[in-house]
Amino acid sequence: MRGPSTVLCLLLALRTALSSMEVRWCTTSEPEQQKCSDMSRAFQEAGLQPPLACVQGASADHCVQLIAAEEADAITLDGGAIYEAGKEHGLKPVVGEVYDQDVGTSYYAVAVVKRGSNLTLSTLKGARSCHTGINRTVGWNVPVGFLVDSGHLSVMGCDVLKAVSEYFGGSCVPGAGESVYAGSLCRLCRGDAAGEGVCAPSPLERYYDYSGAFRCLAEGAGDVAFVKHSTVLENTDGKTLPSWGQELFSQDFELLCRDGGRAEVTEWRRCHLARVPAHAVVVRAHTDGGLIFQLLNEGQRLFGHEGSSFQMFSSEAYGQKNLLFKDATSELVPIATQTYEAWLGREYEHAMKGLLCDPNRLPRDLRWCVLSTPEIQKCGDMAVAFGRQRLTPEIQCVSAESPRHCMQQIQDGQADAVTLSGGDVYTAGKTYGLVPAAGERYAPEDSSSSYFAVAVVRRNSSDAFSLDELRGRRSCHSGFGSLAGWAVPVGALTHKGFLRPKDCDVPTAVSEFFAASCVPVNNPAADFPASLCALCVGDEQGRNKCAGSSQERYYGDSGAFRCLVENAGDVAFVKHTTVFDNTDGHNPEPWAAKLRAENYELLCPNGARAEVFQFSDCNLAQIPAHAIMVRPDTNIFTVYGLLDKAQALFGDDHNENGFKMFDSSSYHGRDLLFKDATVQVVPVGEKTTYGDWLGRDYIAALEGMLSQQCSDTAVTASGVSLLLLLPLSLSAHLLQPWL
Repeated sequence: MRGPSTVLCLLLALRTALSSMEVRWCTTSEPEQQKCSDMSRAFQEAGLQPPLACVQGASADHCVQLIAAEEADAITLDGGAIYEAGKEHGLKPVVGEVYDQDVGTSYYAVAVVKRGSNLTLSTLKGARSCHTGINRTVGWNVPVGFLVDSGHLSVMGCDVLKAVSEYFGGSCVPGAGESVYAGSLCRLCRGDAAGEGVCAPSPLERYYDYSGAFRCLAEGAGDVAFVKHSTVLENTDGKTLPSWGQELFSQDFELLCRDGGRAEVTEWRRCHLARVPAHAVVVRAHTDGGLIFQLLNEGQRLFGHEGSSFQMFSSEAYGQKNLLFKDATSELVPIATQTYEAWLGREYEHAMKGLLCDPNRLPRDLRWCVLSTPEIQKCGDMAVAFGRQRLTPEIQCVSAESPRHCMQQIQDGQADAVTLSGGDVYTAGKTYGLVPAAGERYAPEDSSSSYFAVAVVRRNSSDAFSLDELRGRRSCHSGFGSLAGWAVPVGALTHKGFLRPKDCDVPTAVSEFFAASCVPVNNPAADFPASLCALCVGDEQGRNKCAGSSQERYYGDSGAFRCLVENAGDVAFVKHTTVFDNTDGHNPEPWAAKLRAENYELLCPNGARAEVFQFSDCNLAQIPAHAIMVRPDTNIFTVYGLLDKAQALFGDDHNENGFKMFDSSSYHGRDLLFKDATVQVVPVGEKTTYGDWLGRDYIAALEGMLSQQCSDTAVTASGVSLLLLLPLSLSAHLLQPWL
């Protein structure tokens, strides 16, 4: 136990330390500099330590740079600026403002609609919108950031104003009058009673600020208002301003929820766009936040109430608002977890990621990695087509020898993007640190961004074998190591006990199970079984037999189906859309032109057969869709923004713009740049890592059983790549239909 003398010594040491340092507060205007000087003088006269000095910067951004450069020490910032300061400069929040004891150091941004409206957050496109003002937190930053981050709103080239002007069917965004998009962004604004001040960021515009944006909705000018959680209750049920000329009731309005639902206006805690963090004081990472709070806490004890000689939380004497601290602040509190992520919270941080985009930091070109001559040709045509429509960033094409080579080039900064399948997404994320920027969707009604691996056979009543009767049959596979064509069916057969690889030699086990196969492969090992290439046919001249590229006619999903169609094989392991892509007139190539989907069936895990359209109930596994992978420092919203604008022009196979994003038939190949089965490129939403995109069950399946079945020694001895073995580790999660 410490004695009084010890405690006294510690206090004296602390006081000495405080007096020897100085807290340099950064201000952004002359009035704020004057208030800071007055606060410094008041603190000094009261004997508060450490001394407070004032450094004037040109803006909040400039102050952040000064703090990072150790030319200033502290500043109070709003949420968006805290995000930038933390992400770009490593600053941390140490003291937070409190405005309302009910919600503490935060408030909530909400989307309000009239009761009876059929709008949801996913159907806002084309609706009329009411905003508190340009760059305002709950009226602009949060809703726009949320819409971008969730993928409802795509932004090309960081031009957020243009994107919003095209997304809504007219808006009132006070302060957007100087924008070239004012015709749309100010369309709903009305000005004052005399029609003056239209779209002004001031009370001259009747639809300005929280109550103004709500009035815009209440008077029928707009369909949705983006306001604060308390706005509706402050302007209804007898609290409506007389100038509105109508009586409003809170029960006539509802909130739009992030999950697509709606809620009463009193349920803002569970139904909101984001919890908005209060302003906070930020400092460098190594600065002791406790000392900063101690100084400010002593200050608010003396100067945080009315009647004090200096008022920390009032700016009225300086003719401005919110100088140094927000005038609405009732108290300053210490922040326990001093990271910008913890202070902002997940919802708000995601909104800021969607909103903050610096066009000066965007690359002029997006270098797309391609793997074959046909793909180079299609990529070149895509670059020209996008360029003619002035889509940005411009496309450049970079060739590579394999998906792994693409991953390496992207990691090294020599390329920027590539479309990869699930197994390669895993490798790209885990080994090369890449992240998904967008994904593919293969059916309009599918919202899961996934597809199904199926076993397709000819309809034949005289030889209706089942999945359990595949031994000795001939098999067609899209490619060695592919998911639907190799990993899933081979993993499923292993899981069922039909395949028993010795020393992890999976190819040999497969060759001994099937009578003959076509398993196209790149750079086959010397001991790659010949029977796995026995059914392959190569190109039209019979060359490149069994090549893992479009030079082999039986390569890929469509190639494996062709192998079945031409009676080379008895079963084709492909993606569920493959039959539809190549029958009923969807593929004009001679081998497919007259095919009918009704002549084919699926083999089900339970031993039955099913129609090809019953793939959701009769499949071997559900597999994550392909994803466009990029470096983690790439702005994924600009990548999706480019592709979304592009697919509006080139995504329909019947478009008249001269290029087809999701059709490779003109290049004598399949699935070039994108899967031909793609109906839409979709945003990743919250699936911002390879693990999020693939899902925990898929990752577990990928990694689970290998460690139990194969020792490192066996893998090395067999000469089989670990990457190609990994997909065989299909756990019960992935193979649920088999159980």
